Amino acid sequence: MKCEGKKPVAEFNFDLLKRICELPGIPGREDAVRELVVAEMTGLVDEVSVDALGNVVGVRKGQGGPRVMVAAHMDEIGFIVKHIDDRGFIRIHTVGGFDPRVLPAQRVFVHGFAGETLVGALGIAAKPIHLLDPSDIKPPKIDELFVDVGLPVDDVKAKVEIGDMVTLEGPVQRIGNNVFGKSFDDKICVFQMIEALRALQGPTNAEIIAVATTQEEVGLRGAQTSAYHVEPDIAVALDITLAMDIPGAAEQDMITRLGGGCAIKIMDSSTISNYKLVQHMREIAKDAGIAHQMEILPRGGTDAGAMQRSRGGVPAVTLSIPTRYVHTVNEMCSVSDIEASISLLARYLERAHEGNYSFS
Repeated sequence: MKCEGKKPVAEFNFDLLKRICELPGIPGREDAVRELVVAEMTGLVDEVSVDALGNVVGVRKGQGGPRVMVAAHMDEIGFIVKHIDDRGFIRIHTVGGFDPRVLPAQRVFVHGFAGETLVGALGIAAKPIHLLDPSDIKPPKIDELFVDVGLPVDDVKAKVEIGDMVTLEGPVQRIGNNVFGKSFDDKICVFQMIEALRALQGPTNAEIIAVATTQEEVGLRGAQTSAYHVEPDIAVALDITLAMDIPGAAEQDMITRLGGGCAIKIMDSSTISNYKLVQHMREIAKDAGIAHQMEILPRGGTDAGAMQRSRGGVPAVTLSIPTRYVHTVNEMCSVSDIEASISLLARYLERAHEGNYSFS
């Protein structure tokens, strides 16, 4: 297919963001997200394919420049069904990391094998607070959680089986100058990648390999296999990061702030970014007047960790969208930060051929 030159979008594409982020897709079950990404990438790149691990790989041909791999993961944290008891209550196993304190009394979707999606309530196998002595009140444990879909056991087993996907319920909404919802980690960056491709102005010197990766939340698996396959010269991961500009966080521990612009990552626990690539990103942001901030994340990692280690090594960096309340149904991002992140990625891809990130 022929790649068409695209002009910057006139306004924030909230409809596309909402559609992407409300689709279900735990690690290994990204099918619905993948279908939408393939449709949206078509026409923005020259070739679209899906590899053996389910990664969507879009290639936009360049004019002899470096091969730049951009990766944003499609999967979200969630659960799979591990047991249905004789009263119809569903026990679950986590796929990805959760803070159990935020889970009791949440609503979930149980995506049954028979094709029906059931709404359920997450409960905790413990006495209600009315029957507890204050000294007995303790944080919940993941293995105490169950899902109640309000049906008799025979009806549940007719619709749900072991291994079915369970996702948190949380619509994407505007709130002030921000948006919030579930699974911004990391579908909001899949949105960023698509919109940056749309915002490119004409042909690029660099060849762009845009990859919507799978199974990031359980070990950067899609990025590892796809980077090994496409052999990039430069790797740019797209992910969210902690915005700790909320009560309870000390000034030095805020990581990033909402409204401060796109975060250029210096390091996290999976990657030390190539410092020359970091500086190039900063220069481009300054030249284009794009709001940005620098990020050091003490714990957590991104697809850059896998891409950096591919084959003989790849210069890598992460562009992050600051996010409050990460790994909850109320992940919150600033619209201006999202727009800045789209702009910085697009402007970098247009100038990637100018960079020299080698150490020799």
